[in-house]
Amino acid sequence: MTGLRYRRTQARALPLVAAALWSAALWSAPLQATEPATPRGWLLLAVDRLCGVGPLSGVEAEMQLPGAWLLEENARGPDGQIVALEQVFALPGQGELRLLRLQPGGQLRRFTAEYHSLEESQPRARLQAVAGGDCKVFAGRRLIHREGRPAALDQLDGDLESVRWREILEAPWPEGRDPGGPRVALVDSGLAYDLPLYRDRLARDPEGQPLGYDFWDLDPLPYDGDFGRSAFQPIRHGSAVASVLVREAPTAALIPYRYPRPDMTRLGPLIERAAAAGARILAMPLGSRDPDDWRTFAEALEAHPQLLAIVSAGNDGRDLDREPLWPAALDLPNLVVVTSADGFGRLAPGSNWGAASVDLMVPAENLPVVDFRGGAGRASGSSYAVPRVAALAARLLAADPDLDTAALKAALFARAVASPYEKTAVAAGWIPDPAVD
Repeated sequence: MTGLRYRRTQARALPLVAAALWSAALWSAPLQATEPATPRGWLLLAVDRLCGVGPLSGVEAEMQLPGAWLLEENARGPDGQIVALEQVFALPGQGELRLLRLQPGGQLRRFTAEYHSLEESQPRARLQAVAGGDCKVFAGRRLIHREGRPAALDQLDGDLESVRWREILEAPWPEGRDPGGPRVALVDSGLAYDLPLYRDRLARDPEGQPLGYDFWDLDPLPYDGDFGRSAFQPIRHGSAVASVLVREAPTAALIPYRYPRPDMTRLGPLIERAAAAGARILAMPLGSRDPDDWRTFAEALEAHPQLLAIVSAGNDGRDLDREPLWPAALDLPNLVVVTSADGFGRLAPGSNWGAASVDLMVPAENLPVVDFRGGAGRASGSSYAVPRVAALAARLLAADPDLDTAALKAALFARAVASPYEKTAVAAGWIPDPAVD
């Protein structure tokens, strides 16, 4: 959830002739051209006129270009050179052109150009061109919108017209039946619920309607897709996480929620909705560095002690006792923080730990998963420790539905043993195989 920050640069004198020529070519070329009639025309013009400009040298990297947007994070390499530069050009009455140069070591590796149309005073992503270091377009992406929301994503050939394949970004709920077991709310990027894997694993109301909800778009279809980093390359995290949960908790009923990145205060209503739907377990493989993101979540979770929240410690390679992340840092009795280990009880590379802040380690490396396409894959990290512990909790509840939250949490901790390798990584210990009853 931690995103890139941007700052507007200020114009200043450019004493270098090369820098002046670079700047003039960069900013005058698109404005002097005859305006193309189509988004495709704009993108091909941008690649033709701007891709080959540069690359930036070590001296030119220090210049500040009027109108440019420089990435604050991951913008410079160890040698001080700019490794990524984003520019935004206004197209009066039409929208925006957004250009991104990726140039590790000062050498251009990737150039992308995006066309965003202007609708209701807000830019809306439409078309993207991707060029290599040779400035030849080899691929593109086109977003299809329905009722103001992305509904499909076309993967295009380099001509920006021929469709290689289409990815679905929204689908109707499938027909099916409620599995009738313990209800587990999964808060993530959504779920590819149209896969046969989930048809009979969704918690439903008496009329057969699934109980999930999209708190990002505020509609009842929480389809898998996090567009926070890129409109053209959505992160599909939730489906892979859910595949672990339903495999290891075969009688659990899943309630998928798409998390509210545009407004994290909606986490409070999300908890209220999950509690009203009868969820006993909340699986949340998400986190951020901003405690304000989690205030309403904490208040709502505290108000619903019947919910046991299983949350991720994160994958920043940090000690959360010293450098906290949220919601892992929340001090609530109905919250369990989990991280990833290998099969021998060693903390997984990159996984976070904390002798006081993190409760459990479970093996969550190289796990088999099913992605949003229904394809088989492998995944690792503390995000995948969450569904393993949530599935164990669901099986414990299925065996004894009368367990209250404190007893359920105690039953989880009773499965933990001391790791032979990590003495101070977590508070409660390591569960060697959470899939075994």
